[in-house]
Amino acid sequence: MKLKNNIIVLLAVMLFLNSCSTDRAVTTTPKNYKYLALGDSYTIGESVCATCRFPFQLKDSISKYLNPNDTFQVKIIAVTGWTTTNLKSALVADVTGNDYDLVTLLIGVNNQYQHKPFSLYEQEFPELVISAIQKAKGDKNNVIVVSIPDYAFTPFGNGNAVVSAEIDQYNNFAENYCNANNITFVNITDITRLGLAQPEFVASDGLHPSATAYTKFVERILPKAKSKIAD
Repeated sequence: MKLKNNIIVLLAVMLFLNSCSTDRAVTTTPKNYKYLALGDSYTIGESVCATCRFPFQLKDSISKYLNPNDTFQVKIIAVTGWTTTNLKSALVADVTGNDYDLVTLLIGVNNQYQHKPFSLYEQEFPELVISAIQKAKGDKNNVIVVSIPDYAFTPFGNGNAVVSAEIDQYNNFAENYCNANNITFVNITDITRLGLAQPEFVASDGLHPSATAYTKFVERILPKAKSKIAD
């Protein structure tokens, strides 16, 4: 009987120790992820609500895959009307650090709209990508470049073929640069080219993407962003 009791006690101790070990295994330290969104009106979300712009929709989508105690902070450096030059200046002045887990860059439409020389974009876009990498802990794998929407397919743009051709020129340069340097590039331009056929993709101002369009952007960006956060 004494031996049987000892065996029962030993088994109970082993079960307790195993339970403690399992509890330690599943306990995770909360993480604070930081996301920096760089750009212009398409990043700040002109004419849509604050939580409707794509960086915040992306945050909400990624958060579904994080542990419950993790946090996900979003910082936006973007202003309607900014060219590559404006964004460069803003990044020089920014002192928030270089510890972002994810950085997105969407810039160039105002270079086209303001008729800046294309050579300016050829010079400054690569410089901005380098700055984005610096912000992303110096790791280009944490950076996503997003293509420029085509505002020709809005009531404001009225189907202007010249605008579309010039937007293609900008996007082709950006995509080729990213491919040559192994930087993630996500094309969302075709989504915006549905704007005249599907008015729900255009915001109330008749120019910028709607919240619905930004949701479509996020569907494209999310798989890439999620893998970078997971890494």
